[in-house]
Amino acid sequence: MVYTDTRNKKVSVDFKTAVINGMNASTGGLYIPVEYPKLPATFTCRTPEPSFREVAFEMAKPYVEGEIPDSDLQGIIQDCYPFLSQVVPIDPVSYVLELFHGPTCAFKDFGARFMARVMSYFNRGENDNLHILVATSGDTGSAVGSAFHNVPGIDVTILYPEGKISALQEKQLSTFTGNVRALRVAGTFDDCQKLVKTAFTDNGLRKKFRLSSANSINISRLLPQSFYYMYSSLVVKNRIPYDSKIDDPAIIVIVPSGNFGNLTSGLIAREMGAPIAGFVAATNSNHTVPDWIASGEYEARPSVPTLSNAMDVGAPSNYERIKAMYTLDEVRSLFASYWTDDEGTLSAIRGCHDKTGYVIDPHGAVAWKAWNDIRLGGMEKLIAGEKGDPSKPGLTPNVPSWGQAVVDKKAVGIILETAHPAKFGSTVVDAIGREPSIPDRLEKVMSLPDRSIPMENDYGKFKEFLTSTF
Repeated sequence: MVYTDTRNKKVSVDFKTAVINGMNASTGGLYIPVEYPKLPATFTCRTPEPSFREVAFEMAKPYVEGEIPDSDLQGIIQDCYPFLSQVVPIDPVSYVLELFHGPTCAFKDFGARFMARVMSYFNRGENDNLHILVATSGDTGSAVGSAFHNVPGIDVTILYPEGKISALQEKQLSTFTGNVRALRVAGTFDDCQKLVKTAFTDNGLRKKFRLSSANSINISRLLPQSFYYMYSSLVVKNRIPYDSKIDDPAIIVIVPSGNFGNLTSGLIAREMGAPIAGFVAATNSNHTVPDWIASGEYEARPSVPTLSNAMDVGAPSNYERIKAMYTLDEVRSLFASYWTDDEGTLSAIRGCHDKTGYVIDPHGAVAWKAWNDIRLGGMEKLIAGEKGDPSKPGLTPNVPSWGQAVVDKKAVGIILETAHPAKFGSTVVDAIGREPSIPDRLEKVMSLPDRSIPMENDYGKFKEFLTSTF
């Protein structure tokens, strides 16, 4: 497979180069494959559906062809996924895709573990360590830290915004030892991301270190996240005749979105043949992409803190990939976009629990609210011409190609639950009056000592830290 660049289509690199470099230092662009091969219908139409690991192997093969032999790829996938995603029906036309069954209880485990093993595979025989720099607004850092902890030949530096993530998330980030360290930055996630991106375009620093990224800038994080979109859509397609008896329904995936890497992974799965009719880009008060879809003008802005903190991104990196894959008209046809505020998030946690008994986290709650509002009249009003005000919570005024299917009650929704609700216990208590259950692997981390390092929001100080530490 050949990979090109979102900013320069003349760029042509292999998978190893795209993974190890993270992004193109000369342009600041992100790597994308030049094509998205479709899986054969003999595979996607199997009954029962293929297993998650079968899906992962068949989807990954074309992207690593000629660089990772099938036997080694099988080994990587088996090692990556001792856990699985789980599809949970909560009403006849709504499914929650639980992505928190990995070691750090967040969807980032699916991408980070694959990336760590691929990087380790490509790093064999190198004399110098590979340095991973990653900015996180919540769960990315802990997933990356867990995935790379004690991996030989790799050092990891995680940057997170001080005071802007949950206490449990911070514990997961700040307690690593050995080759993984966390910097708590006096700023926002966007500040952290800017420090990382600046480092990648610093030629002097790159001459000194072999640098790579581990957030959704890196293509090896995005590709494995596409696995669970394919798998879940095949599971739901096979369940629908029994759950809702809708004939040939539109499957809509509702994605809580911040940096838009997760949704971009869904687009890859759809291009490869996943039976997904479209997506809902569901955001919090950081609604840069919904505003772009509504107005046609993209305007990055400072992020604002919310209860769904992992989505607090004002300048989402993967906007570049979406724009490289589709025209704005195609995006408007494929996506509905929706945003809500903290009040809406709390009401969604409460409403989901009251109606279904399911305890959802603040990020999944944004997606639940989007789906619930869309199917209970929001899309019908939009089609009827009630456009609403894009500056206020709700749907943006574009009607996707699948909108009528919702109005006709011929659509089902897959809601991505991207983190365990226990990571946001105080918010859940505020919404439903009780604590969610805490998995053992989260409870254990709370007793570990904090080892985070304070860092100013200053690139010079950050560069000095890197050059003096390694």
